[in-house]
Amino acid sequence: MPDQTHPRWPTRLWIVRHGQSAGNVARDQADAAGEHRIAIDMRDVDVPLSQLGEQQADALGRWFAQGHGNGRPDVILASPYLRARETARIFRDAGGADPAEPICADERLREKEFGILDGLTSAGIHALEPDQAEFRRLLGKFYHRPPGGESWCDVIFRLRALLDTVSLHYAGRNVMIVAHQVVVLCLRYIIENLSEAEILAIDKAGDVANCSVTEYAFDPAAGKDGGMALVRYNVTASMERDSQAQVTSEPDAPVAARG
Repeated sequence: MPDQTHPRWPTRLWIVRHGQSAGNVARDQADAAGEHRIAIDMRDVDVPLSQLGEQQADALGRWFAQGHGNGRPDVILASPYLRARETARIFRDAGGADPAEPICADERLREKEFGILDGLTSAGIHALEPDQAEFRRLLGKFYHRPPGGESWCDVIFRLRALLDTVSLHYAGRNVMIVAHQVVVLCLRYIIENLSEAEILAIDKAGDVANCSVTEYAFDPAAGKDGGMALVRYNVTASMERDSQAQVTSEPDAPVAARG
């Protein structure tokens, strides 16, 4: 029988993509203009939320405060990137969690590193790094690692370690993770034991929306020791109820690097 008194997993786990960022907006503008590079003059780690992104995070916090989140987190883990930390803080301060709840930054939740492709648009990758565009086509996005960057597998390696920490320190708690699009997808891959084909099909079906919620609940009947059951994926109901916080789903990576 599963050991329900000492579960290996959180009672509930929410995975949230950060709100719309200034980088998302700049990427859209660069794509529309046919530019090779995204006009951002700062490190990716320092890119803040856009005004809309702040509204999205606030709407999500109020939605949880109103009881639509199936509880509230008592642990908040966030990517150290500014846009994720801002999302977590605004969410908490809007009532999504106890105002005294600390936001714990964990570098293993950082954005996928794009290496020499960082800051390039789809047109820019094909024009300036055609060899990498071809390598990516041959290897597929799951295994392609641009020089100085990461593949999806590299992200998965660090997230397996992150989930070991969650299991060790936060079993039986309500945990929220605030991170990035690829992190959301790679966590699904690990938690649900998906195949490469299955997770890429989920990715191809549509982008993970900014400030969307992916939720799991502990199921003691799932496996020998229990496991996490998917409750909902990529839910944007908090923004759909808010006239200020429209839904956005811009990809974090250049289109050519995503597929």
